[in-house]
Formats: sequence, C-alpha cells, structure tokens
Amino acid sequence: MSSQTAGVLQLLALIAALALAYRPLGEYMARVYSSEKHHEPEKWIYKAIGANPTAEMRWPAYLRGVLAFSAVGVLFLYALQRAQGVLPGSLGFQAIDPDQAFNTAASFVANTNWQSYSGEQAMGHVVQTGGLAVQNFVSAAVGMAVAVALVRGFARSRTGELGNFWADLVRGVFRILLPLSVVGAIILVACGAVQNFSGIHEVGRFTGGSQEWNGGAVASQEVIKVLGTNGGGYFNANSAHPFENPTPFSNLFEVFLILVIPFSLTRTFGRMVGSLRQGYAILATMATIWVGFTALMMWTEFAHHGPAFEVAGGAMEGKETRFGIGASAIFSVATTLTSTGAVNSFHSSYTGLGGGIQLLGMQLGEIAPGGVGSGLYGMLVMAMIAVFIAGLMVGRTPEYLGKKIGTREIKFAACYILVTPALVLGFTAAAMALPTPPDSMLNSGAHGFSEVLYAYTSGANNNGSAFAGLNADTQWFNSTIGIAMLLGRFLPMVFVLALAGSLAEQKPVPATAGTLRTDKPLYTGLLVGTILIVTGLTYFPALALGPLAEGLAS
Repeated sequence: MSSQTAGVLQLLALIAALALAYRPLGEYMARVYSSEKHHEPEKWIYKAIGANPTAEMRWPAYLRGVLAFSAVGVLFLYALQRAQGVLPGSLGFQAIDPDQAFNTAASFVANTNWQSYSGEQAMGHVVQTGGLAVQNFVSAAVGMAVAVALVRGFARSRTGELGNFWADLVRGVFRILLPLSVVGAIILVACGAVQNFSGIHEVGRFTGGSQEWNGGAVASQEVIKVLGTNGGGYFNANSAHPFENPTPFSNLFEVFLILVIPFSLTRTFGRMVGSLRQGYAILATMATIWVGFTALMMWTEFAHHGPAFEVAGGAMEGKETRFGIGASAIFSVATTLTSTGAVNSFHSSYTGLGGGIQLLGMQLGEIAPGGVGSGLYGMLVMAMIAVFIAGLMVGRTPEYLGKKIGTREIKFAACYILVTPALVLGFTAAAMALPTPPDSMLNSGAHGFSEVLYAYTSGANNNGSAFAGLNADTQWFNSTIGIAMLLGRFLPMVFVLALAGSLAEQKPVPATAGTLRTDKPLYTGLLVGTILIVTGLTYFPALALGPLAEGLAS
C-alpha cells in the first residue's frame, strides 16, 4: 500500500469515527448544560468556593467569574513553579526562572500550552500533574462555558442572564472532560503510553556521556492535552515521543480526541437554540475548511520535488517514520485548525507552502473546528459577520437566529476579530525591528521571519505549537508571548460575553420572506468565503513575506 493511500484511508477512518460520536456526544453536552440538577460532589465544590450554582448571571458577572478564576490559576501555577525546588517529587529540578514561570503559567491558564522549555528536563511530577494537568482541565472548561453563554444569548430573550459560570465550569470538568479522559487514558495505556511516577533512569552509556529518561503520569496528561485542545506535552518532543504517542493507532486516536468535542459542540448549539439545522450549517462550514486544509496539506507534503523527495515518497524531513507523511499531515492540520498545539512532527521542516497552511489555519481564528468552546464562539461571531455582509448587499437589517445584528452587536463582533491580528502583527513587527529578538532565529530570510510570525500567531491564537526553529526561551519572547497569550485569550472573551448579553436582551424577530436562511448551503458557502476573505485581507502581506516567498522560491 502506498503512503498516499494509507493517508487517505486514515482520513476516511477519522471522519467515520467523528460522525459516529457526533450525535451522542453533542446531545449529552446539551443535556449537561441545560440540566437543573446538581450532583452531590458538585454541591461540595460549590460550598467550598462559596458559589450559588442556581443564581443567574448577567454578562459582567459572568465575565468577572471567568477573569477571577483565571487570575487565581495564573498566580497558583506561577507560585508552584517558583517553589518546585522544595517540593516533593521534583526529580531534583530547581525552581523555574521568573520569566519562564510567568510564560508557562499564562500559557496553560490561557489554554495555549506554549512551551519554551523541555518538559522532561525542567518539570517534576508535582508541577506536571498538580499544576499543568489541572489547568488542562479547567482552562478547557472555561472555553466551553463561554461558548455555552453565547449560545444562551441566542436562545434566550428579554433577559440579560446567561447562566452561572461556576456551574458551567464544574459541569464541564466533572461531567464531560473527566469521564472522557478516564476512558481515553486507559486506551492510551493499552497502546503503550506510560503512566507512573518513576524517577530519572540511566538507560545507556556512550563515549562522553549517557542517556537518561524519566517517567510520569503521561497517559492521563496526554489525553486531556488533546481532548481539551491544550497541547502542552510531558516531553519536549510532544506527541512525537513514543511515551506519549506510541503507535499509528494512538496517533489517529489522539487526532480524534482533538476534534471530537469541537465538532460535537455544533450539535449542542443546534439543540440549545432549538434548530438542529443551524448546527448542521455551522458543522458543514467547519468540516469544509478542515477537509480542504487537510487535502491541501497532504498534497503539498506528498508532492515530489527532486530525487530526495522521490526516494522518501514525499517530504519526510522532521516526520516520524512510524507515522509517515499522511498521518503527520492530518495531525498537523488538526492541531493548527484547533487551539491544541500538540505536534507529532517538526513543523519547521514542512515545505514552505506546508508551513503557510499551518500559519493560515491558526490565523483563521482556529474555528474549523477550533478549540473546545473557543472554536464554536469564534465561528458564531464570524456567522454574524457573514449575515451582516449579506444584509449590506440586499439593503436590510441583518438577522441571525431571530436576533437583529445591529450597531452594538457588530461593534462587539468587529472588536473580537481585530484583537488577535493586532497582537500577532504588532508583536511580530516589534520583534523584527528590535536588534536582539532576531538573534533567536535559527534561519535567516523568509523562513526565519516565518518562525517569529508563527510564534506570535500561535501564542495570540491560543494554539501553542511552534516551528521549533526559534529559541523562544529568552526574556523578550517569554514576556511578550506570555502577554500575547493572556490578551489573545481573555480580551476576545470580553467581547463574546458582552455580545451574548446584548443578544439575550433582545426580543426575537419573526422570520419573513426577506430573512436570509442561515441553515442552507448558500449561507454555508457565504460563511466560508467570509472567513477566508477576512483572514486573507488581514494577514496576506505577512504571509507573502514568509511562507509564500519561501514556497515560491523552492
């Protein structure tokens, strides 16, 4: 069987698995977030934190809950890293430097999981399991809670109430992420992923040194890393490491975990707003972009350019032989079109156009299907932008799901889509203009520029993957990428929740003959076009200086 055929078969198997999980998982999540019952363990948590789970919140209160909880998370994780040297289970590792500790705390709380350190050489068991893994759960649950609040904004009328943040947070962790993670971790252990609290072992000696490795609770952290679209690996090699991703089956399973919640949330959305067809329209948009990007990436990496590529069967540099080009391309697109950041190959070694596809996937806003929660609310904002553009074309006030998209709503939506490009392009320009940051570039020219652009694109879009040719463990990059991650995560949430509150206050508008049908293929095509055009107009000059210039020159 050729490697191309194997890649296509894996893609088809993945689509089939996602299709099977779509309805039951989407329906289950709709019931979780619509339920009025509170389980006993959940009541203990509410009592411990002093929260009333039945109290409805308007958007400012909901936002305060999001920001307060996340701020405490940053402070706790920062303190845990700084105290690592005196903690049990530290494996002899010392406290993390202040700039690195800030960067990592911001990264994991923001669901970005950018890593400018080698996990197995810096973090002990307590920090990995009690700090990083915990944030993998709660940061994902925060994103899902914000998405559900926006969905309630569409579903409710004549009220500014969006639910209760603390109830949504706890339910997301204990009713969705934790049960799925337990099952997923068992499957990964069965595939060969390690799960222990082993110390550092010397496994081989050679002239001039020796080789050592340490174990850890890898399978349990790996599963929530991908299920929660987090991305931070236990080891520096991330999902290319055999302890994290041992076999081709585990590789495909991890891609499934990355995509299953973001895609299934469209079913949850359709059920909660009372129209499954609206959910299918959003799903079709996400799936069209994802399949298109995957096919383009596989074509780019399989294309033969010279004898070396022909012998290897494609662009094998930087890819694991046990996965091959097809599985690496599928993983690469899945991780850059979501906010995951996990990698099973060396993104800097992809072809010039392949690197451009990775960059563009993040620059779309990671909405196809995007991160858990963030993908859905990002796509819904773009859906309102598309409706607004359609309204301008025919000269009528745009409506979406029975809610008018007026001046106030479109201002919130516009601010949402402008935040991330401003962070990415602003920080990239500053890094290239200053004398010191370019010294961190492994390569010069177009590829070197792509390394810097990729770093800030990944950070501001809460992705976390890297070209890996950039030495980002410097005070400049640790500080600026940390700031980009926090602002790129929480500023958009401000506008999403404000938008949700504005929509919830409205009286539903009955559909008329002139209402744009947003559950039809025509609208799906309009939405795909809007996403590509808005992103292209925003980022094309930067892409032309980096991956496009490199790809056309090769």
